[in-house]
Amino acid sequence: MVPLYGKTLDELKSIVTAEGLPSFTASQIADWLYHHHAESIDEMTNLSKKAREMLSAKYTVGLSKPERVSESADGTKKYLFPVANNRFVEAAYIPDDDRATLCVSSQSGCKMGCLFCMTAKQGFQGNLSAGEILNQLRSIPEFKNVTNIVYMGMGEPLDNLENVLKSLEILTSKWGMGWSTKRITVSTIGLIPAMKQFLEKSNCHLAISLHTPFDDERRMLMPIQNVYPIADVVDELKKYRFSDHHRVSFEYIMFDGLNDTPRHVKELVKLLNGINCRINLIRFHPIPDSPLRTSPDERIIQFRDSLTAKGIFTTIRASRGQDIQAACGLLSTKALQEKR
Repeated sequence: MVPLYGKTLDELKSIVTAEGLPSFTASQIADWLYHHHAESIDEMTNLSKKAREMLSAKYTVGLSKPERVSESADGTKKYLFPVANNRFVEAAYIPDDDRATLCVSSQSGCKMGCLFCMTAKQGFQGNLSAGEILNQLRSIPEFKNVTNIVYMGMGEPLDNLENVLKSLEILTSKWGMGWSTKRITVSTIGLIPAMKQFLEKSNCHLAISLHTPFDDERRMLMPIQNVYPIADVVDELKKYRFSDHHRVSFEYIMFDGLNDTPRHVKELVKLLNGINCRINLIRFHPIPDSPLRTSPDERIIQFRDSLTAKGIFTTIRASRGQDIQAACGLLSTKALQEKR
């Protein structure tokens, strides 16, 4: 059975045409999927009975409930979802006063090999479909409470560009969920060709994993530096005009004694000169067999204040869900998949 959830309007038009149904049926299906949140084709009551029977023979809505939920002492929840080929992904729900953020995965595992990430240790199992990405939002109990989505879970979103763009189209289109692009942020380590396509096709916010402005340090932390150096990534970003409505930010994990010195502040200011951006400082969350340690809080605060004094808006991201392995860099389903 082919899932309908995660199909764009154009894809739904192709389906109804192939089935010999009126073209307007595609808009009706989209309305049921993304506005009325139907869980079965039988619920689509403004389709004829014959149309519903024809569709039900080949298609299903295709939603999948999480198999497991873990809840942190701070209110963060981590959901485990089954995906194709007997694999799994995790999504993190992070409530915070009047804001609730869902961190979604775009791949099962990851190819990028970053030294500080548990998902990287898992290796790569496969890309998620647009439906599998959106199902992480649609199928949690807090679905209607979510105010913001970040593509910062398992995987490199721009390594699965086609399905990520489809999911964003569904999220932000009037025929889809109708979300504002200002509520969505997509993260990348800097895959320049895919990043250019993303910036041309989407107005959602972009977050770049930076972590150090120096080539040798970044190469040690992130193998992608050998292919797309951060200086080239930044040069590409300087071709675009960013604002509060279409923002670029830089993610910067703080490593004790590695990237947290005044020398790094000076080089960051030099590197990012000319870009309207912000920097988010993130505490490193230890992973097994890693020599890396997080910077002390007082040094993180000093680093933030130094960047702010140089005119770069800088924040410190609160660590959430660390006790359930839901914090930044900790998502992994390796053990579960090996068990299966």
